[in-house]
Amino acid sequence: MSTTPKQFGQTVGDSKANAADNEYVLGTGADELARLGLQHRLWADAAHAAWKIGRIGPGARVLDVGCGPGYAAFDLASLVGPQGEVVGVDESSRFVGWMNHQAAVRGLGQVRAVVGDVHGLGALLPGRAATFDAAYARWVLCFVSRPAEVLRGVADLLKPGGRLIVHDYFNYTAMTMAPRCRSHDRAVAATAASWRERGGDPDIVGRLGRLLAECGMSIDHLHVHQRVARGHPDLSKRDPMFAWPDTWWRTYAPKLVEMGKLSRADCDELIADLERIGSSTTDFVMVPPVFEVVAVKA
Repeated sequence: MSTTPKQFGQTVGDSKANAADNEYVLGTGADELARLGLQHRLWADAAHAAWKIGRIGPGARVLDVGCGPGYAAFDLASLVGPQGEVVGVDESSRFVGWMNHQAAVRGLGQVRAVVGDVHGLGALLPGRAATFDAAYARWVLCFVSRPAEVLRGVADLLKPGGRLIVHDYFNYTAMTMAPRCRSHDRAVAATAASWRERGGDPDIVGRLGRLLAECGMSIDHLHVHQRVARGHPDLSKRDPMFAWPDTWWRTYAPKLVEMGKLSRADCDELIADLERIGSSTTDFVMVPPVFEVVAVKA
């Protein structure tokens, strides 16, 4: 029996919570819940490698910034064990409700999440200053309007020597189809514009080093994941990574149409191009570069 996150939202009836969910740039519906689960599976290898660099292990106390429905948090819970702790913060009451429900079902007493704006981490977690060993933020800073404020909040919650692990974007618009397709280039530009309009920055990692230095943190590790996604007429031979851009565009391109950022004709052309490349043995999609940062608090 499947369950949607809305059924387990902690404060779904609250108008303020619903307003926050409505502002969540990618939505909080069942389609986004499924896409996030697939996305985590495709990028779990990078996440686990970065967590190892960030020294997350048994007994660690970890803050999951912008935790969504908790896919990363549940993996972190297995690393820290019952003696550790994973605390998630997300603006979506639906995602937080889903995460807390799943934690209870799975018997993960070391996992919990709270609803709130990541710009105000200190107020959301009173009494937790300098108590976390590590924090993780994946595809969060690119969406927030005041990343410096978020980072200051994280720094205040970390112990001296604590580590912030980030996976996020720089040069997002490098994402392209090969050969280049007009529909895809238009959709990428529209996506970047829609994020910036809401106060986000799809090139946030380009500013991250300076922002971290301003709150007493320094980059200890910097790496970029550049992946390509190839299709194939035989689904058993298709690159699993192809599902990432494929599900992304099938979920987000219609939202761009609703926002007036992309025409219906361009959206239909994009989906047709995806289907063509998905069945091709010669063409591919270059996904956006994902930068990996591990910063240490002085």
